[in-house]
Amino acid sequence: MADGGRGLSLPLDLAQAIMAARPRVVAALAAALHDLDAAEEAFAEAAARCLVLPAPPRDVGAWLFVAARRRALDALRKKAAEVRSTEALAQVSDMADILELPEPIPDERLRLLFICCHPALGAEVRAALALKVICGLPVAAIARLFAVSEQAMFQRITRAKVKVRDAGIAFELPPRRDWPERLGAVLLALELAFTAAYADAGGELAADVGEDLGAEVERLALLVAELLPQEPEALGLAAQVLLARSRAGARVDGEGAMVPLSRQNPARWDGLRIEQARALMDRAATLGRSGPCQVMAAIQLTHARRAFDGRTDWAAILRLYDVLLALRPSPMVALSRALALAQIEGAEAGLAELDALPAERLALARPFHVARADLLAKAGREDAARAALGAALALKPPRAERLWLEGWRDRLA
Repeated sequence: MADGGRGLSLPLDLAQAIMAARPRVVAALAAALHDLDAAEEAFAEAAARCLVLPAPPRDVGAWLFVAARRRALDALRKKAAEVRSTEALAQVSDMADILELPEPIPDERLRLLFICCHPALGAEVRAALALKVICGLPVAAIARLFAVSEQAMFQRITRAKVKVRDAGIAFELPPRRDWPERLGAVLLALELAFTAAYADAGGELAADVGEDLGAEVERLALLVAELLPQEPEALGLAAQVLLARSRAGARVDGEGAMVPLSRQNPARWDGLRIEQARALMDRAATLGRSGPCQVMAAIQLTHARRAFDGRTDWAAILRLYDVLLALRPSPMVALSRALALAQIEGAEAGLAELDALPAERLALARPFHVARADLLAKAGREDAARAALGAALALKPPRAERLWLEGWRDRLA
């Protein structure tokens, strides 16, 4: 199992190699142990030991798997009630014995993603579990995506792991004919992972997950679209990610501050990604089954047209948000619709829509406070706008967004 570990010398290189190996190793351990917590704990201990070795292993992933498996065996041997699990695990000779399945998905991280998205778990719980296990996102980052407290999200993920273990959910890939029933949760997990990556314009998240998460989600989304070319929502998600990624080069200014979409220079957008996304959406349209991923991609594509004709069709965007709100009703979709409405009918109309939203449910949602600040400032209510920016900054945004919000607040002052 080559993973780029050969020839490593710097601690940073080794840490990155460990994070790159994580999905494959955790997948193999989880398949052997049928216990996500045990797999993650064994991997964490092996990773800690690997970082203090006198010299880096020749093959980081293989070393991690062997070390983690030994740790798990030692733990199991101490539990007389788990003798049979110990004997079964001891028979595992290498990772190939676990990973070779009748119909494998050609990517270990994607395979584990389909496994975590078992229909016995609720859709949101599946997505949260997948974000923790496969993407390695910190619980605090996952909680922000769902606009709940870190403690509440920790409890959700813990309960999901217990249910997986106690229900004896198989850690094996279902037959291809059963993939569509898990597709919705897989797409939601990828969408949320990309949302986390996109919110981190300055790339700080890479320090937590050991990679460019946005690039990895793009790769996985395109792989899902390739594996399931007759699933229009898979094509829609891939298009959505491509369109958002097309703006990566314009999202941060020379001072490291985030640049909001309305102020970005379209000349710096990636035209090839935009065209690739448009082709995916054209293909999805021929399949005749629309869904929220396709609608969100259509919104992104409408924004992308500014690179070609210099204008944003807000009326079209508002209509698309109306459709999205019908397909996926949520306060966050309603928030985005309010911003689109404000572009057509004015800031006060947008604020009226925001005031109708459940503020208590959105108290931990940074976009809610930023949206309020934007509309309050446009309505000339600068003191209230500064207060809203203060609420957003209190939620500890990533550095690039913090710099933008602080600069905006200072200009209002």
